[in-house]
Amino acid sequence: MSTALAEPARQRPEPDHLLHGRAVQAIDAADSIAVAPCPICGSRMALPIFAVEGVDDPVVRCACGVGRYATTPDERALETFYADEYYGSPGIKFRPVIEWLVRSVGARHLRSLTRGLRPGASVLDVGCGRGVLLSGLADRGFDAHGVEMSETACRGADPRAHIRIASHLSAARYQLAQFDAVILWHVLEHLPDPRGTLEEARRILRPGGRLVVAVPNFASFQATWAKENWFHLDPPRHLFHFPLEALRDLVARTGFALRSEHHFSLRQNPFGWIQSALNRRTDLPRNGVYTLLHQRPSDGLPPFDAKTRRRLVLAALQWLPASIVLSLLEAAARRGATVCLVATSRP
Repeated sequence: MSTALAEPARQRPEPDHLLHGRAVQAIDAADSIAVAPCPICGSRMALPIFAVEGVDDPVVRCACGVGRYATTPDERALETFYADEYYGSPGIKFRPVIEWLVRSVGARHLRSLTRGLRPGASVLDVGCGRGVLLSGLADRGFDAHGVEMSETACRGADPRAHIRIASHLSAARYQLAQFDAVILWHVLEHLPDPRGTLEEARRILRPGGRLVVAVPNFASFQATWAKENWFHLDPPRHLFHFPLEALRDLVARTGFALRSEHHFSLRQNPFGWIQSALNRRTDLPRNGVYTLLHQRPSDGLPPFDAKTRRRLVLAALQWLPASIVLSLLEAAARRGATVCLVATSRP
């Protein structure tokens, strides 16, 4: 009689609001340490810069400027970073007004990013989540496809979209040159193999096909000012932190020709200034405003007491005018808090 070995029990994902609140501390290190090879420059030495609560390895910075963990968390650890509430209830993540704003601004972005694509073009959204972009693609008459690691995330996605569930892009097994465009909208920083993902994107794009990559900019004015309090660090889910120059280099090395850069995002940058500024205050919970904006179950309790909620809202409103001005200034200087690159696949 054979005996099957029991599979190790899977650890339950941590509640999303607790992940948002994890502390980050700056590390004042003078010497580099040995780390796993950098996917951008290949370096095995990097300088520790941040310690993240609950993560054994520090965030390090390579000579190329990329921030990452000294050792990439394994697949089981990564699963604990994405509770169902991260994706929201089916199709909805934020409170109604915020959800409407997110989708409206997203639709405007999509119009500019897909301009020039032929009618009916086949477009893939990598890490499609709850399908915000997929609905916009379908509305504009494109053949909308998505790939996502979480089946839960896709429960409320647009039924017109063709979605595959896969742990990574190559596991979705798309055909050679299948797509006219591939979009990675604030996804690349979450992936353990960003280089492999872009190489697979090139394989499934037709020659001259369009690649759209948006990530937080680790070399932005906002990141430099906020340091360990930067909202877009999103520990521990962001595995990589790309400065613009390193992202350009990665896109070029994986077979793409850069066509344009975009440094202003109404959906991302002003809020980044607001939440980063509030994260610098020790009397307020880390990423507290972002937590308040999330949709709660009908029987869910507020994440903070009434006094804390009022203080968070008032502080955010005080920072709103400055956040818009700062976002415009950093975009004009081409140092936006988030950056979007548009490239084409080289033959």
